Amino acid sequence: MGRRLRRLCLVLASILLASCAMGPDYERPEVPVPEDYLVPTVTGASIANLDWWELFDDPVLLGLIETALVNNKEMAIAMARIEEARAALGFTRADQFPNLDGRASADRGNTIPGVNVPGGSISETFVLAASLSFEVDLWGKLRRSTEAARAELLATVEARNVVTITLVSDVASVYLLLLDLDHRVEIAKRTRDTRQESLRIIEARFDKGTVPLIDVNQAEIELGDAVAELAALERQREQAENLLSVLLGQNPGPVARSDIETEDALNIPEIPVGLPSELLERRPDIRQASESLAAQTARIGVAEALRFPSLSLTGTLGLASDDLDDFISSDNKVWGISADLLGPIFDAGRNRSRVEAERARTEQLLNAYQLTVLQAFQEVEDSLISIQTYRREAEAREAQVTAAQSAASLSRARYDGGVTSYLEVLESERSLFRTELLASSTRREQIVSIVTLYKALGGGWATSEEIEEAGGFYPAALPPGSTAAPDPTQ
Repeated sequence: MGRRLRRLCLVLASILLASCAMGPDYERPEVPVPEDYLVPTVTGASIANLDWWELFDDPVLLGLIETALVNNKEMAIAMARIEEARAALGFTRADQFPNLDGRASADRGNTIPGVNVPGGSISETFVLAASLSFEVDLWGKLRRSTEAARAELLATVEARNVVTITLVSDVASVYLLLLDLDHRVEIAKRTRDTRQESLRIIEARFDKGTVPLIDVNQAEIELGDAVAELAALERQREQAENLLSVLLGQNPGPVARSDIETEDALNIPEIPVGLPSELLERRPDIRQASESLAAQTARIGVAEALRFPSLSLTGTLGLASDDLDDFISSDNKVWGISADLLGPIFDAGRNRSRVEAERARTEQLLNAYQLTVLQAFQEVEDSLISIQTYRREAEAREAQVTAAQSAASLSRARYDGGVTSYLEVLESERSLFRTELLASSTRREQIVSIVTLYKALGGGWATSEEIEEAGGFYPAALPPGSTAAPDPTQ
């Protein structure tokens, strides 16, 4: 018995050493990478070591981000998918190891299988055995399956990182929108109050016969416009609060925010974005696409291995007796060894078509990976353009506001002095209202462009040295104390 087992082990070892893995080995595709970005960027490290959220100096925003990372439902879904992928890897990897099954049975009767024996003698059978079964991975099917499952797990981890970066940027963007809407609501309220006072004065002058009725009508029109604009802004503000509440994993409702003015966050230093080649390691969506492609590449090997025979080995060792009192005895030992070779002979091209289908899916994911890289470069370039142009636009809007304030004041004085008509006053005040609202939204867009750049860079910015120290992978920057789960593969 011992000699036979040793022979079996030697045969099994030789088979395993001779086995190979079918299909191609995965290598990250080469993609053309620009040497530098089109928009001139800073090459220094002025804020490379500064966490991105510190740029806004707003503790309320930091608290909201931490709450979202803990309670957001998209984050919870992403974490559950990681657990699912980790479990899938577990049972897929288990196929590479032997299965040990146990059997215990006791039979008593006067029958034999398939035949009734009325009045026959009573027979008893007792069996206790263990069976060891193992599929020899001749063509690497099991190894490729495990390889695919491991890559899928890594892809879900990167998908979680994508959700994290998107969530943080969305919370920051909606929060900045709320601050902007608060500011625009105040502008609308101030304009409404000013126009109410203007209407009161003009009505008094009309009663004295010094101004025509059309001036009263025009003042009423302008007041109605301010009231309607205020209602629209308040509606947008409440809807933005509801959106932010959902991002926080809460029921819709009011959201706390600081009284910080958006102007206070405008003195932002130049951001060192690094080299375009570093983006391939920064962006989790690129790494996710790469891992998905790796998993699909491994599935080609699985499909090719199914075209060849599979070898299964089974060994049984146990006890069997018709006498329970003498069950544990050397004379009652039973054993068996079997080998099964099963392979396709005719399948009407099924297995070949399976390989072709997996290759086609791989080609799809290859193009998806290349598209993800292209879109990543586009997003960085667009963000850099936004930062550059919004800065100039914000400066122009502020100059507009200053000029509009002066024009409105002069028009009012000219009208009170009887030098001009009320139409000039209306036009100047209408222009002031419009330019103040535009200036506020432009300031907000300027700040949001920083958040957009954070997202486009894969979660933050870092120097080449920092990326190298991190082993070529610079993870997304997260606020301190966040409960984002670590890499489950570690």
